[in-house]
Amino acid sequence: MIKIKDLTKDDIGKWVLYKPSHSNNNELGRIKSWSKLFIFVVYKCDNNWDRFEDYTGCATTENDLKFVEG
Repeated sequence: MIKIKDLTKDDIGKWVLYKPSHSNNNELGRIKSWSKLFIFVVYKCDNNWDRFEDYTGCATTENDLKFVEG
C-alpha cells in the first residue's frame, strides 16, 4: 500500500502496480498526481511513457497500489 500522506513531488512519475483486492488483474502505471482521497495513475498512454503526464490519470485508492522496485 502507498500512503497518500507520505507522497512527495519526487514520487511523480514513479512506477506503481495496481493490485486490487477484488480482482486478479494487475496493471502497471505511473503516478501523475494525488488528492486527499486518491492517487491518480496513468495506466494507458499508447506506450508513450516518456509523455505519461500528457494523459489522464485514473483515480486509484492507496490500498490498491504498491511501488515497483527497479
